[in-house]
Amino acid sequence: MDDGQSSKRATTSGEFPQATRKEWIGVAILTIPCLIISMDLSVLYFALPHISEDLAPSSTEQLWILDSYGFLLAGLLITMGALGDRIGRRLLLLVGATAFGLASALAAFATTPEMLIGARALMGIAGATLMPSTLALIRTMFVDPKQRTQAIGIWNGGLAAGAALGPVLGGALLEQFWWGSVFFMNVPVMLLLVVCGPFFLPETKDGASGRIDLVSAAVSIVAMLTLIQGIKEWARVGLDLPIAALILIGVALFGYFGWRQLRVESPLIEPALLRVRAVSGAITVNLVMMFSFFGCALFTTQFLQMVLGYDTLKAGLWFLTAMPPGILAMVAAVEIAKRVRPMIVVCTGIAIGAAGGFLLCFVTPDSSVWYIMAAQSALTAGVLVATTLTADTILTTAPPERAGAASALTETGTEFGSAVGIAVLGAVGAGIFRDRLAEAEVTGSSIADLPATARETVVGALQVAAELPAEAGAALRTAAVEAFTDSIDIVGLVGGGVLVVGTVLSAVLLAAVRSPGTVDESVTAELSKAESSTAKAE
Repeated sequence: MDDGQSSKRATTSGEFPQATRKEWIGVAILTIPCLIISMDLSVLYFALPHISEDLAPSSTEQLWILDSYGFLLAGLLITMGALGDRIGRRLLLLVGATAFGLASALAAFATTPEMLIGARALMGIAGATLMPSTLALIRTMFVDPKQRTQAIGIWNGGLAAGAALGPVLGGALLEQFWWGSVFFMNVPVMLLLVVCGPFFLPETKDGASGRIDLVSAAVSIVAMLTLIQGIKEWARVGLDLPIAALILIGVALFGYFGWRQLRVESPLIEPALLRVRAVSGAITVNLVMMFSFFGCALFTTQFLQMVLGYDTLKAGLWFLTAMPPGILAMVAAVEIAKRVRPMIVVCTGIAIGAAGGFLLCFVTPDSSVWYIMAAQSALTAGVLVATTLTADTILTTAPPERAGAASALTETGTEFGSAVGIAVLGAVGAGIFRDRLAEAEVTGSSIADLPATARETVVGALQVAAELPAEAGAALRTAAVEAFTDSIDIVGLVGGGVLVVGTVLSAVLLAAVRSPGTVDESVTAELSKAESSTAKAE
């Protein structure tokens, strides 16, 4: 029984009670973890050169500093969503916020790459408790479909705002303080959530749920981490027998996880939900959008700093310009989706994002900041348009008592996509950079004669270039910038291509969804049929 829903019943058919000021204040509070989690990833893009200079991580360690957070967050979302359904979503949110603040403080004062990677991993574990709880609470706080779509739009806007504001706030902090300040700023914000949450957020849970299936929880975590690591290594060094085995193990573990959900008394996720094409389509949209958005953003942010020479604050302010077009597109999309099928609007959003990716295919060392931000604006608009509607689709398909697990499905697609996007596109870009740079000549000397840091990343190459004699330094800088922009071209091509495929898949899978905030009768029938098939399988 969901104790947070008892006071929110429709009075007559087609009528819903309206949310009060308390619920809207609650939504504002729930955007806090969205802002922080998204901000924490985007600000790290700009802090990475400072971290590289201070801790001197290798290119592999740099990727782990970026990836360890997202990998563990994605791996634990399903488990934490189910846990919130059982122990209480507000309780889980507040405990997670406390842990996230403590882990952020540890990251802020890390003294080695290994220590920072470990702290980021702890942040990922804590972050996994936040996202499903926030979206599940919105599901139970807002009964009216139109208001719920608006609330999800605000929530989704918090994610995008964090990605845009992170560089600005981070840039200001990096101008005045050490790189750890971009992590330490999480501490007071999480404290605000812990203090205000009990007053404006209801405690909701499914009292009928059984115990957490620990075997399923462990399998889901290992499967996610194994598969992501396998994909990451495939992109970095190519496919060989050990890497193929790693990927196959991850796929097999996911297969076992799905098989187990059909047979345990209290599954972590409703197997019937995954059989509904509207749900699988929404997850697919989140996955491909975040794959391309975060993978491409990793390179556009570095372009502003490394190629255009902007300091962190100026780069952050320019990155912020991608936000207003995205917000306008999101607001327009919610209104348009009331008049046409959401599938059309979602596919349009993905196509806009694909256009942004393909614009990056033509980046050169002479590209202007306006060109870069036009591409980034298209990617941002695509993310906001598509994911706002798909989040509502999943939540309205799931029964209210399983809102946490449904939210976890949404966020699993989101975080899996962002983690794999950073890992795969980051590895692809790094590989292209190394290959192109290896072909260059620096005043008659081979690049292979330079320090390893100059051959692995554009940051390292430019640092070494600054230490060389003028002529050799200028030659190395030119070669590094050209190699880096070549890598952006390929990353944009891959990112845009993935979104083209996502557009086609979404058109097929989301065809049954008629309007935002409600599920078409055909979807309801499909879910009932899937539940019946599940019961027979048992």
